[in-house]
Amino acid sequence: MNLRDFRYLVALADTRHFGQAATRCHVSQPTLSAQIKKLENYLGVDLIERQPRRIALTDMGEKVVERARRLLAEADGIQALTRKEGDPLSGKLKVGLIPTIGPYLLPLVARKLHKQLPKLQLMLYEYQTAVLLDKLHKGEIDVGILALPVDMDGLESQKLYEEDFLLAVPSDHPLAKKARVKPEDLPGETLLLLEDGHCLRDQALAVCSRVDVRESLDYRATSLETLRQMVAAGLGVTLLPALATSGPFASNRSLTLKPFANPVPTRTVGAVWRKSSTRTAAIKAVGHLIHATMADKT
Repeated sequence: MNLRDFRYLVALADTRHFGQAATRCHVSQPTLSAQIKKLENYLGVDLIERQPRRIALTDMGEKVVERARRLLAEADGIQALTRKEGDPLSGKLKVGLIPTIGPYLLPLVARKLHKQLPKLQLMLYEYQTAVLLDKLHKGEIDVGILALPVDMDGLESQKLYEEDFLLAVPSDHPLAKKARVKPEDLPGETLLLLEDGHCLRDQALAVCSRVDVRESLDYRATSLETLRQMVAAGLGVTLLPALATSGPFASNRSLTLKPFANPVPTRTVGAVWRKSSTRTAAIKAVGHLIHATMADKT
């Protein structure tokens, strides 16, 4: 048995005419007739009632045609799937983002991604760095967007953009009056940080490691928005990445954002994926669009 013979049989069932069925299948009438006869011989049953002016299916023929239609539909679905996957910029792409990037980056690039890569369906997930990398290595996501550097064992990376850190202080804080701040301005301040597992926590500690800044032991935030509200409430100061301080995330009356003097502390955001990934072309296309968008923004 083969799919070709079942196509011949279904065409004959639809047309009830050997000549029309042969035309539909782009073969000669004797070829189609001979292949259906071979199929009958192989199965050991009659599928067709051959009458001078009429073609009819036997009871077994009706049952075989019903299953043949399902079989051919599945086969056509497999072909459609492989053709779709043959286009490297189509299909699903599972993207993991860390929480301090996703909510601020996606609004800038979502429409452009949909417009420029219309066949690509992005499945978006949010994980802390360690979990994201674990899922990436396990193949549960295709690409991660996170702060670099990370352990690159078995991975490839692409730098997407670099962003400054800003200091967030209560609006009535003395540092709110300064044009620019330095880490040396922070001794004695209470530093509000994210909970363990967020790479931004480690980055903020690295910036403030040279000065005597007290980490708040009473509060650990789960998101940047919580940190923002804690600063506005006068509980301390914190560092925020620039993307989380623009547009709808700009400062409010109770909070002031101050840029750092040179050398400005920054973080590098990049895409990482498995070296063995078959979705490299799509990953690089998404990365190129993000890079171009962020370059235009600056």
